[in-house]
Amino acid sequence: MQLFVNDLTVIDCSYLCPERGIVGESWIVDIVLDGALNEQSMVLDFGRVKKQVKAIIDNSVDHKLVVPAEHPYTKVTHNSDDSANWVDFVRPEQRSIHLFCPADAFAFIDAEVVSIETVTDYLKAVIKRELPVNVEGLSLFLRPENIDGFYYHYTHGLKKHDGNCQRIAHGHRSKIQIKLDNIRQPVLEKEWSDKWQDIYLGTTEDVCTRSNLQLSDAASDLSSDSSHTFYSYTADQGLFELAVPNAENFVIDTDSTVECIADYLVAEIKSQNPDKKVEVRAFEGVGKGAIAYA
Repeated sequence: MQLFVNDLTVIDCSYLCPERGIVGESWIVDIVLDGALNEQSMVLDFGRVKKQVKAIIDNSVDHKLVVPAEHPYTKVTHNSDDSANWVDFVRPEQRSIHLFCPADAFAFIDAEVVSIETVTDYLKAVIKRELPVNVEGLSLFLRPENIDGFYYHYTHGLKKHDGNCQRIAHGHRSKIQIKLDNIRQPVLEKEWSDKWQDIYLGTTEDVCTRSNLQLSDAASDLSSDSSHTFYSYTADQGLFELAVPNAENFVIDTDSTVECIADYLVAEIKSQNPDKKVEVRAFEGVGKGAIAYA
């Protein structure tokens, strides 16, 4: 007997990629369980699937930076009590990425690349350990949202958030909709999607200098502030630090909540179109977001 749950959850995370840098991603999760009926004449109660299995997925990868532990660019150093990690992704040509974060902000995948396939394998292994004995098989499917239009991948951190959004390197794959005088503007949507493709969206007040960071020895190639933008903040979960290449970074003066992103885009577009009514619908991953007008 098989039990299936579609749209079980959405994984909003970021991952390290040799070519693209820090990539924000949103994957919808479907699950199929295969097994004998239990004493309740069920493979597994739907409520338990939706609560327990979703929690396992959320705790494993959601709102985390997924790190390809086997890639030669990856260098990981633990602090003295293993409560935090330095992660250095030593890409060539001054494109390295460096982080110091609480340990829970990372998910380490035993693979050279992070992909739907390697994350699926990682999650299946974690989930199987928690399932009852009557569940004999597990199929897990991660898929991107089907977007008819333009979208971008962004990474950010929200230090004021009281949950896992405070982690400095989590992200989303998000569509964008822009209207001028109530008419969709695909040219503008493509322009902003191209500009923010695989971007880190940072906040001005979190920017600091290299000397403010607890960089590891693997970051010794950062001899100045010229090639990277540096971020540091302390949130409820601890100290978060990041060095990201300038070419893969975009700074705004406000927080990078989806509400502030929508406001920023509206203001920028309005400045170029002062005589038109502007509407921006900004998404944060799948099925949620903010609408701003000017």
